[in-house]
Amino acid sequence: MEYNQKVLFVDTHSGYYKIKHYPLPAFMGPVDLGLHLASKYKTMNIGIGMLAGSIFPGSNRLIFNGFSPCWGGFYISSMGGAGLIFENLGINILSLVGKAQEPSVLYLNRRHGEEIDVKLRPLDLETIWENGRGGVYALMDHVMEQFGGNYEGDPQILATGPASLTSDIGSVVSVHIKNKKLSFVDTWAGRGGMGTKMLSEHGIAAIIYGGTFIDEDFRNRKVADEWFQAKYDQKLLAKDLEDTTKYRFDPKFGTGGTFGVNYAMLAGKIMAFNYKTIYMDEQQRLDIHKKLITDHYLKQFNEETISTKQFKTCGEPCTAVCKKMKGEFKKDYEPYQTMGPLCGVFDMRAAEKLNHTADTYGFDAISVGGVLSWLMDCVSEKLLTKEEAGISGEPVFSPEGFSVVTDSKNNAELGVELLNNIIHKKTDIDFTEGARKAARRLARTKKNKRILDLFVYNAYARKGWMVPNQYWTPGVLSPMPIMGKYYMYYGTDFFPPRELGRKNAQHFLSELVLDNTGICRFHRKWASDLLPEIVNSIFGYKDEVTQSASMTASRINSRNSSVFWESERNMDYIHTFLLRKHIVEENNDPELLKWLDLFKKDKVEASLNFWYEMHKGTHESLREF
Repeated sequence: MEYNQKVLFVDTHSGYYKIKHYPLPAFMGPVDLGLHLASKYKTMNIGIGMLAGSIFPGSNRLIFNGFSPCWGGFYISSMGGAGLIFENLGINILSLVGKAQEPSVLYLNRRHGEEIDVKLRPLDLETIWENGRGGVYALMDHVMEQFGGNYEGDPQILATGPASLTSDIGSVVSVHIKNKKLSFVDTWAGRGGMGTKMLSEHGIAAIIYGGTFIDEDFRNRKVADEWFQAKYDQKLLAKDLEDTTKYRFDPKFGTGGTFGVNYAMLAGKIMAFNYKTIYMDEQQRLDIHKKLITDHYLKQFNEETISTKQFKTCGEPCTAVCKKMKGEFKKDYEPYQTMGPLCGVFDMRAAEKLNHTADTYGFDAISVGGVLSWLMDCVSEKLLTKEEAGISGEPVFSPEGFSVVTDSKNNAELGVELLNNIIHKKTDIDFTEGARKAARRLARTKKNKRILDLFVYNAYARKGWMVPNQYWTPGVLSPMPIMGKYYMYYGTDFFPPRELGRKNAQHFLSELVLDNTGICRFHRKWASDLLPEIVNSIFGYKDEVTQSASMTASRINSRNSSVFWESERNMDYIHTFLLRKHIVEENNDPELLKWLDLFKKDKVEASLNFWYEMHKGTHESLREF
């Protein structure tokens, strides 16, 4: 049987649309086909993997890709569960070209055997954002009210917020809808500025989609169980339950989810106050972790979310129930880290206020949290006045005498003011073209490079930037073609930088396979092993899953324009990691000692060599032949 990828092209300027077919195995999924389309037609692509709608848990991620407004290179962002409804359209990818003449909603509906109904409708976007629940939530409410009744079942809505017009880090958000009621369980295509791309480049503020198209999805549990039994001596459900323990509830830590387990494990690897903790000794970091995290921030989470079992899924049937809720607030580690301890916020009420404001505006929470912590640090260090930053007070940016409730509230309120400034352009600091460019301009204007040196980010080409994932490890600052996701090694083991570059490449390939098949990475333990066998058994392609990913990875990496660290704190991030491995963890690996000696002699030269060694390891691994 011949299989094809069906792509719906929509010209958002004219409203013209068409469907084209792309054969397998030339293109195996939304990433490798998306790279082709984005390179050839400058499209933004939204699609699903081959296993969407199947029996496999985590197989319904919606994959967004294109050339990122903030990173600059080809980027992939994914959204949990939203592929389940998308599959009802009977297509694999939606590809946006052109730009609508005014902000619009794209309406997609497929009733039974009919063709897809495609409509573009203009929106009074500013008015919608300012009313009701505000921002992205008001837009979803409006779109549901206007179009939701046209669907036989529950549709899915993708929405953007004001951040997509005033910054390069606007995200796309959706929520699980049941019985035409919008829930609080939001799911994001957060990293890479895909909301900015959708709205600012294509004029689409929201998309509503759904349908009744019925495909022959793989739903044979008996056969699936046989595959899992042969590989793991466990049935599918049992293996998936085991592999997703962290995201549901881990009895070893008495908590669950990325927030609970990560904070329970961090201890001396805690990062707070715009990474100032990297300069502290181990006991100071342990004190912060115990007094501010374990005894308060994590305790609140465990009492309010874990004990009450407020666990939800992203909308698809899944054993992980990874969405940890407290009423309307969803608690994930990285947003509640960058707009938590990194901003000097260690109290749930304060963190909820700051995170919810950023979410309402539609920001990439991780990136904007890194920007807020940097700006607060600049004010704290007297590099910017509070008037220049546009805030009403001074941040409390030291653990000395820190009042966990009062000072967290102060810092969160200042963070909200900074968010308002970015959206309403209340200061001279312009983030429209990105925080990296804004930081460079500030440093030149103030004639003080230290302003730039406090900002921790990955640099790409001339303007590209990305706040790193929140783990104190060199992998998150690697010169990879895609950063900010988990397309690199983020474990805390020490590896010589060239070997680390090779490990980054291995992770890049394995994560690419997951995204190209639309599988949630929380199920990666079994998916990485079994996906080629599953695809071969269902579609008849034996090695193409990994071959396609390898080819696509080499083509993405051929565009790798990573730039050596511009911030001194990036260099210190690496140096202090190495110091901690040696002093605290008593690692006396000769390679580690060699690099410590090089950093002691000349930090900049050692950093340059470390960076290039990682670069070498990646490039020698991600080659087409």
